[in-house]
Amino acid sequence: MEFIDHYLKSVRFEFHKYKQMGDKTFFQLTNDEILWKYNDDDNSVSQIVKHISGNLLSRWTNIFTEDGEKPWRDRDQEFEDPFTSKEAMIASWENAWQCLFNTLGTINATNFHEQIKIRNEEHSLIEAINRQMTHYAAHVGQIVYLGKMIKGQEWISLSIPKGQSETYNKEKFNR
Repeated sequence: MEFIDHYLKSVRFEFHKYKQMGDKTFFQLTNDEILWKYNDDDNSVSQIVKHISGNLLSRWTNIFTEDGEKPWRDRDQEFEDPFTSKEAMIASWENAWQCLFNTLGTINATNFHEQIKIRNEEHSLIEAINRQMTHYAAHVGQIVYLGKMIKGQEWISLSIPKGQSETYNKEKFNR
């Protein structure tokens, strides 16, 4: 029981961290900037968010009773028609993450060892969570990198700014 609680607390923390990185990036971008692409074959921030949102809803809706790849999901379309407004993009993002956090809130010792299916492949709950966490982390990294490319010198760092590690460490170790 202690392991399960500890693991789920850690998982919630990590998912919140990645969500917040996306949130802080969106805060810095305009409606036009969420649609920017380096070239025609790339994805915009808006398209990546649409994909993450579709994946979150598909994977975390009814995880114990349905496959994580839902018949109502159209993954290919997630990369086609991006959200055209930052407001719509963020609303979808928030709704999808809420689905994840609500589902995590239902996991406990009685269902922790159940198998989860994703694309008809069996996963332990830990495998499914870790699979999704790394997937979201990779895409949030893309979002942050695009934000940094778009904003250039105006970018507000989401971590320790370049050249500031020593100052940051002094503050951390002097507490």
